[in-house]
Amino acid sequence: MAMLIKGGTVVTAEGTLEADVVVEGEKIAALLARDSATIGSSYETIDATDLYVIPGGIDAHTHMEMPFGGTFSVDSFETGTKAAAWGGTTTIIDFAVQAKGTSLLAALDKWHSKADGNCAIDYGFHMIVSDVNDTSLKEMSACIDAGVTSFKMFMAYPGVFYATDGEILLGMQEASRIGATIMMHAENGIAIDQLVAQAVAAGRTDPVQHGLTRPPELEGEATSRAITLAKVADCPLYIVHLSAANALTAVAAARDAGQNVFAETCPQYLYLSLDDLARPDFEGAKFVASPPLRTRDHAAALWRGLRTNDLAVVSTDHCPFCFKEQKELGRGDFSKIPNGIPGVEHRMDLLHQGVVTGEITLERWVETCSTTPARMFGLYPRKGVIAPGADADIVLYDPAATQTISVATHHMNVDYSAYEGMQITGRVAATISRGQVVVADGEFRGSAGHGAFLARDLNQYLV
Repeated sequence: MAMLIKGGTVVTAEGTLEADVVVEGEKIAALLARDSATIGSSYETIDATDLYVIPGGIDAHTHMEMPFGGTFSVDSFETGTKAAAWGGTTTIIDFAVQAKGTSLLAALDKWHSKADGNCAIDYGFHMIVSDVNDTSLKEMSACIDAGVTSFKMFMAYPGVFYATDGEILLGMQEASRIGATIMMHAENGIAIDQLVAQAVAAGRTDPVQHGLTRPPELEGEATSRAITLAKVADCPLYIVHLSAANALTAVAAARDAGQNVFAETCPQYLYLSLDDLARPDFEGAKFVASPPLRTRDHAAALWRGLRTNDLAVVSTDHCPFCFKEQKELGRGDFSKIPNGIPGVEHRMDLLHQGVVTGEITLERWVETCSTTPARMFGLYPRKGVIAPGADADIVLYDPAATQTISVATHHMNVDYSAYEGMQITGRVAATISRGQVVVADGEFRGSAGHGAFLARDLNQYLV
């Protein structure tokens, strides 16, 4: 297809531009001065008057069809990527999960079988390394060759994903050798398990205990420890879903010292709080995720971190479990509540609300939601930018529209919204993926199978 996106305001990480965008096939062909384009009859004209024209969002942290606690997250790659497209996200990077006793490459093949032919938008993979051994370490190079250039390790969940400090060091040393980035779930899982056992033994079993037994100090400690190990190994480190000011302080200090340390946060840590975990009648179970929601003072620190670039990316950690039957597995024992909050559809809108309220600039919105994840995970300049030669992943965004987030209107395959009733300003008017309109005029026009696997290059921010 060929199209002219006419009359909009192009917003990039560097600034805004009154320009028309020419798309030919799957690529952006040109940016032209407003109303200067002369096109043939074969071009479809899309009116973007009063709309922002932004690069499609990149959600670098999702969990579709992920096994956890005896169940699976309820969004498939089909339903999850469709919901993402509704919210202006045109690329996800999901996590292939290595089970104990299996190989990294077998895990990658398994996740390809889940995603290939089922995604409405483009996708890539990170690799979760849960079984550190000689074979796994050697396979990390093969993963690089297969386009998977980042590896997630866990300081939490003993007996499931947890790695010892020694195992983490080995993984980081290998990542350093091959140029990969280690992503870290930084919570002190050994200490947390003791606090959880004490709470359950004392009969403190409500969902709010999930937050109280995972205090911010243990996220800060683990983050500091991960940074130290990464320094010893000379390895790039990316802290996932940072929620606590304690952890942010450690990241900022490392970055100020010139270390290759990066971090993301998620919308739930900016807008929700421990008060939501404390909702009565088990409603708090809807908000159980790890790290947990914090007291409201932490959100102010996170917004500040986004402004200073100590927090580089906003991802969702989208891992949806239905309240009925799944979250309810933890009635009477909060430790059995599946961990995860749905959000892939609302990330762009929620961060735009930060523009509306003055927390971040318009350019920073685009940078944290699209351009920086593209560069961080080896997709730039194919993704994350409105420029000639880039993929035509384009979102037309109406900054004046208003909406109320609700389970009644969202497209995720989950029976509740974590942001139910929240009124926000801004809404996606159209989503274009590689030159094809997938959402427009309140309709889904895409198809499962349109999305292509993205083999990624290395982190482009390393010093």
